[in-house]
Amino acid sequence: MLAAVTVMPALVLTGWLLAGLPLLLLGWFRPLPALLLGGVLAVALCGYWVRFTGGREAPDATARHVVAVTGIAVASGVFNAVFHSEQLIVRRDPATYAQYTAWLAGHGSLPIPYGAAAFGGSDPALRFDSVGFYDHDGAVVPQFMPGAPLVDAIGHWLGGVSGLLLVAPVLGALAVLTVAGVTARLVGARWAPPAALAFAVALPILYTSRTTFSEIPSLILIFGGIALTDDARRRPRAAVVAGLAFGLAVLVRVDGLRDVLPVLAYAGLLIALRGRRGRGEAYARMGVPLLAGLVAGAGLGLVAAFVLARPYLNYLSDSVVPLLAICGVVLALTVAGAVAGPRLVPASWKVLRTWPPARRLPDALAALVFLVMVVLAVRPWVQTVRRVPATPDDAMNSIFIRGTQVANGLWPDPTRLYYENSLYWVIWYVGVPVVMLATLAAAVLVRRMVRGRGFLWLLPLAIIGWTTVTTLWRPAITPDHPFASRRLVPVVLPGLILLAAWGLRWVWARARDVGYGTVAQRSLAAVGGALLVVPAAVTSIGTGFTPMERGEAAAVERLCAALPRDASVLVVERVTGDRFTELIRGMCGLPAAQIRPPAETGAADAGADRDVAAPSDVNRLAGHIRSAGRRPVLLAAKQSQLAPYGSATQVMRLRTRQDERSLVDPPNGTWSLAIDVWMSIPGTA
Repeated sequence: MLAAVTVMPALVLTGWLLAGLPLLLLGWFRPLPALLLGGVLAVALCGYWVRFTGGREAPDATARHVVAVTGIAVASGVFNAVFHSEQLIVRRDPATYAQYTAWLAGHGSLPIPYGAAAFGGSDPALRFDSVGFYDHDGAVVPQFMPGAPLVDAIGHWLGGVSGLLLVAPVLGALAVLTVAGVTARLVGARWAPPAALAFAVALPILYTSRTTFSEIPSLILIFGGIALTDDARRRPRAAVVAGLAFGLAVLVRVDGLRDVLPVLAYAGLLIALRGRRGRGEAYARMGVPLLAGLVAGAGLGLVAAFVLARPYLNYLSDSVVPLLAICGVVLALTVAGAVAGPRLVPASWKVLRTWPPARRLPDALAALVFLVMVVLAVRPWVQTVRRVPATPDDAMNSIFIRGTQVANGLWPDPTRLYYENSLYWVIWYVGVPVVMLATLAAAVLVRRMVRGRGFLWLLPLAIIGWTTVTTLWRPAITPDHPFASRRLVPVVLPGLILLAAWGLRWVWARARDVGYGTVAQRSLAAVGGALLVVPAAVTSIGTGFTPMERGEAAAVERLCAALPRDASVLVVERVTGDRFTELIRGMCGLPAAQIRPPAETGAADAGADRDVAAPSDVNRLAGHIRSAGRRPVLLAAKQSQLAPYGSATQVMRLRTRQDERSLVDPPNGTWSLAIDVWMSIPGTA
C-alpha cells in the first residue's frame, strides 16, 4: 500500500502531461478531450505500475506507517487549503502562472491573440504585452513553461478561480506522499513519517503549496522518478515510465533539464554495465528503457519550450545555451560510455580494486563532500556576489533590490545578489541538524558506493548532490525571501531531508550495534525526529498561519462585473497596465491593452507623469474604439490620472497582506499591500 500510494502522484502527473501537451499544441486543450485522454493515461499508468511491479518496494512498512504518512499528507493539504493565497493580480510569478492557467482553461490554445480589431486596428501607442506576457510574432506569449498551467487548469475547470487556487494545496499534499515514499524505499518505512513531517512544515514548502508555482509539480516528477526507478529493479522494462517522469520535469520548469541531467549519465552507466552477472544485472537491464523514457519526456519539454515559450528561452539564453551545451556533452559521453562500457568497466573496476592509490579514493571522495559544505559555509566571508546591470531587465531588478534593501534597513547596493548566503538559506528553513546529518549521510554513502556497495543510492545521490551544489552556487533568482526559497523546493530541501533521515538511521544503527538498549534506541530516534522537524517548524511559525493576498479573488470579480460587456479596455497608467492587462483579457474576457506612456517614446516633458499616457494618445485611441463599434473604458491607479477624460469611479480598493521581502534574515512577518483601480468611460457624464 505504501509503495503504491506514494508513486501514484508522479504517475498521474505523467499521464496528464503526456495527454495535455499534444492537445495544447493542436489547440484542443478543452475539458472533455483532456479529462478523457489524460484521465485514461493516468489510470492506465497507475494500474500498469501496481500490476507490473507488484508494489513490493517497502517491505518493512506497516499499517501504522501508512496511516501516519497519509495523515501527514492530508493534514498538510487541509492546512494549506485553509491558508491558501490568492495571487491573481500580476506582480510576481504566482499570478503569472494563474493568468496563464486561466487563459488555457478558457481557450485551450496558445498564443494569445492581440484582439487589435477591438481597438480599431493596430496603433504605435498600443501595447498588448505586460509583466509575464511577451509580445512575440504578432501575439502575446506567456512567460514560463506550460507544464504547471496544464495541471492547474483542472482546478479551474472544476471550480473556477476558487478551484484554481486550491490546486496548489492538493499538489503540496501529493508532494508529501512522494517524499515519504522515497524515504520509505531508501531509508526505511519507520523513518518516512518524520521525514514527511519535516518536509511538510518547512516554510518553502508551505509557501509553494499555497499558490500557483511550478516547483511542487517538478518535485513530484523528480522524486517520483527516483521511486519509480527503484521499483523498476524487479521489472526493468518499467523503467521507461520512470524516464518519462524525469523527462517531463523539463515541461514544468526549464531548470528541470539541469536537475535530471544525472539521470542521463546514470542511464548510460547502466547500459555500459550490460552483460555483467550478479546483483548489477537487474540495474543494467534498466538502462535502455530509462534512457528512452528520459529522452522522450525531455524531448516533449524542449518542443514545448521552443514552440510555446520561445521569448522566455531568449530571456534565459545566458543560462539555457550553456546548459544545452552541457547536456550535449553529457549525451555524447553517455553514448561513448555505453558503447565502450563492456570493455572499460571491468578494467576500471580492476584498477580501483588493485591500484594502491585508488584504495584511498573512497576516503578522499567522502572528505570532498565535507569540503564542499565547508566552502559553501565560509563563502560569505570570502565572496560578495554582485551583478552590474547589463540589460533593461537587470536594471529593473537592481531597482527592486535597492528598494528592498532600504525597506530592510540595509545600506543600498543594488548590485548585490546575496547568493553567497545560499547555504544559510537552507539552514534558515530546515535547521543545522538536517544539514549536518545530510552531509554525514552523503559522505558515508559516497564512501560505500566507491567500495562497491549501496548502488541503490547512486542515482538519488547524484541528483541531490548535483542540483544542491549548482543551485546553492548560483540560485539565479531575485534574492528576497520567501520568494527566493522556491529555488530550494524541487530537489535541495527534500533531498537534504531524505539524506538527513538516512543519517539519523545510520547513527541509530551505530548506537544499536554498540549495545544501547531498546529505551535508549527509542529515545535517540525520538530526539533525532525532533531535530528534523522542530527547527523547520520554528521558522515557519512566523508566517505559516497568515494567508497572503486574501481578497484578490473577490476584488477581481467585482472589477470584471464593473466593466461593460462591450468594452475595449485601455490602461493609461504603467503599473496598473502591468498588473491588469492580461487579467482583464483572460479572467474578464474583454480585449485589453496598455497605452505607452511618453517615457517609452522619449516624448515626455518635465511636467508630465512619465508613467501616464499622453491625452492625445488616449483621445485618439478612444475614437478608434468607437469607430470599431465598441465602448472605450479607461483604467488607472488614481482618480487624478483619469480627470482629463470625465468622471471616474473606483472599481477596486484592495487592502491585504503580502509576503515579506527579507534579504539577510529568514522571513517572519508580512507587509501591507494596497491596490486601487479607477475607471472612466470617455464621453459620459
